[in-house]
Amino acid sequence: MGFFDRNRNEVIARGLDPARLPPGQYLTDRFPVLHVGDVPEYAPGEWDLTITGLVDRPFTLGLDELQALPSVTLTFDIHCVTKWSKFDTTWKGVRVRDLLDQAGLQPGASHVIEHAEYGYTTNLPLADITTDEAIIAYEFEGEPIEPIHGGPVRVVVPHLYFWKSAKWVRALEVRDSDRAGFWERNGYHMYGDPFREQRHWGD
Repeated sequence: MGFFDRNRNEVIARGLDPARLPPGQYLTDRFPVLHVGDVPEYAPGEWDLTITGLVDRPFTLGLDELQALPSVTLTFDIHCVTKWSKFDTTWKGVRVRDLLDQAGLQPGASHVIEHAEYGYTTNLPLADITTDEAIIAYEFEGEPIEPIHGGPVRVVVPHLYFWKSAKWVRALEVRDSDRAGFWERNGYHMYGDPFREQRHWGD
């Protein structure tokens, strides 16, 4: 029996529903650290987030302003394209759709590009970043998000592979068409559904 089969049997032995684990994934209690480039450092008040593109009222807000907005605390599973999954993670943040409502979407808006530090980008359909669970998160498990995991603020879109949830997010650009981001230009799938194993081009 291989590693993935043993791991899935362990999931069942723990009384967890194996249907929560996408194909080709293994469950871990750790939170592996994977990212492009160095971990950025921010002076107090330095981080901000800009909502731009096809919106009526583009705006920029700082961390204190983000944390003052109505927030949600949500628990869900996350899945990395490198094949690890972590169950029952708890995040606090602001729903992306609330920020986009504040900005006012223009006709034709269909996709969002997440812009993060060092020029990193990733793309999502508008429908996927405006679900109930898609948030701009600033807490993980009741604490500020550690810098290695994307703190002070990251995107969390749990139903897609986790590269679609940009660490150190700095802007959300609303567009009327799709555009490949960093990993998408380098062989990763344009959508990234873990339950369909959409890891790479052609999956």
